[in-house]
This record gives sequence, structure tokens and C-alpha cells, in this order.
Amino acid sequence: MKNVLIIGSTGQIGSELTMELRKRYNGNIVAGYIPGQEPKGDLLESGPSAIVDITNEQQIAETVSKYEIDTIYNLAALLSAVAEAKPQLAWKIGMGGLFNVLEVAREMNCAVFTPSSIGVFGNNTPKDKTPQDTIRNPRTMYGVTKVSGELLSDYYFMRFGVDTRSVRFPGLISNVTPPGGGTTDYAVDIYYEAVKTGHFVCPIAAGTYMDMMYMPDGLRAAIDIMEADPSRLVHRNSFNIAAMSFDPETIAASIRKYIPEFTMEYKVDPLRQSIAESWPNSLDDTCARNEWDWAPTYDLDMMTQDMLRVLKAKFNK
Repeated sequence: MKNVLIIGSTGQIGSELTMELRKRYNGNIVAGYIPGQEPKGDLLESGPSAIVDITNEQQIAETVSKYEIDTIYNLAALLSAVAEAKPQLAWKIGMGGLFNVLEVAREMNCAVFTPSSIGVFGNNTPKDKTPQDTIRNPRTMYGVTKVSGELLSDYYFMRFGVDTRSVRFPGLISNVTPPGGGTTDYAVDIYYEAVKTGHFVCPIAAGTYMDMMYMPDGLRAAIDIMEADPSRLVHRNSFNIAAMSFDPETIAASIRKYIPEFTMEYKVDPLRQSIAESWPNSLDDTCARNEWDWAPTYDLDMMTQDMLRVLKAKFNK
């Protein structure tokens, strides 16, 4: 990677990935955004930015040409709960937008990263240590677009030779980006509320396990897969990656090690709970480990310590 375009640079993972790429590379790392979601602060000042609407193929192509882009990170998507409220828009962005990106990549010789998700799996997928290659039959629009995106990306690799690669992200937990409408976002919100108020109302039921990952590991995965030796890649779209799996009680117990007075109650959101129950408890990421040496750095306790340290400084607690 030399010159990179991040579409959706101001979204949940986009801003942090853009900044990490700018730390690593000296080329043009272009923050693509849509009007009304302009980059601010360090994201604006540390490198170039451009208006890039993923539904506008010509706009993508013009930006790729102007900055001599060789790699596109396509991060434009609606998160799971939001996508259920706006399924038509989720499809337009998730699939129509991906098609535009892949067409530009085909014509202008770019590599493409489009994140997938644990949302590709469904109720009859094996729940524990979900295999790399298994049944993918989601019952949400978010999951449907992610499965379709994996298939379309594989097609463009096999049919046209476009260098498409991807990982299936678990829930990503960030100390920079606040929750934004994802089913796993309770695991971000719980840390914010623990620091700010000492109490959390949990929308996910006790005993509901989901795979999670601390954002620094997620960023590293997104970069490492694009740097991987292509001759080793048996899979491309998309790799299971895993770091930790827990339910709300487990994460609350981790927080109480450092904030003993922290309390939690449950007010289950039926929509998010139904989505969570359709997802795996844990993933088998053996293929990622074997094909491009994936390995997480953070476990739950390490993440909790770091999250609380950063958030306490942020909120002067």
C-alpha cells in the first residue's frame, strides 16, 4: 500500500483506521467523507480528504485518479440495528456502493478491503468455535449485505483478478469512537457509563455471548490482511478473526475489578437481543492464523484496564 482511499473515514472504524494508516505510510492517505460528515481535528489536519459518496461511481473514480490510489478501504455501511430500521438504504450502500468500488478497482487496478462481520452467520450456524467455512444464512439486512459482499468480492477476484480481501469483524470496542447503533455496542457503552455514572442499563440479556475485539487489534487486522503475502491466502473474503468472547456479566465483572461500586441492570432491547442470539458465541480463526499470521494482542482484562484509563482521563474522573 502506498496511496490509500478510506471511504467512510468518519464512521465507527474509519477515523481510527485513517489515523493508523497515516502513522504507517508516507503516501496519500485520503479520508473520504460525505457532506455533513466532514473530518475534524486531527483527521482533517493530518492528511488529505475528499468528498466520496459510495453511491457515486464517478466520484470514486475521480478521487482514485487524482491521488493515484492503489488501495481502497470500503467502510461505508449502516450498522446492524440501524440497517433493520432502514433496509433499503442498507442495501443501497452495502451492495450498490460495493459494486461501484469494485468496478473502479477493476478499471483502475486497486486492491479493495471491505469488512465483513459475524453478522453473516445465522441461527443454524454452529454457535461455538464457528468454522471458517460454514453455513451463512443471516436473517438481518445487515447480515444479508455482508454475505452478499463476501460473494461479490470473491467473484471480482476470481473473474477479474481484483485483489479483494476482508475479515469478519466481531464487535469492536473503542475508547475513541462512541457507540453508533451496532448490536455489540453495549460493550462500548458499558465502559463509558461505568466511568461517567457508575451504572449501566444493559440492552443485551445475561448469558448472551458474542465475539469481541479491542479496536487496536481490529485496526491491525485490517492493515495486516492487506499486507499479507497473496500466495499464502487460500481464503480472501472473508476471514474469521477472534480475540475474546464474553457475555454482559463477564464484562461487568471485569470492570468491577477496577470500579468496585459499578452496578448494572437489564432492560433488554428485543431487536438487538434477537440479532445477538442469531450470531456465534465464538469464532474459530485458525485459517487467519495459518494464512497470514493473525494473532490478537488484547484479552478482556487488558482491554478493560486500557479502556478505563483512557476514559477516566477523557472525562476527568
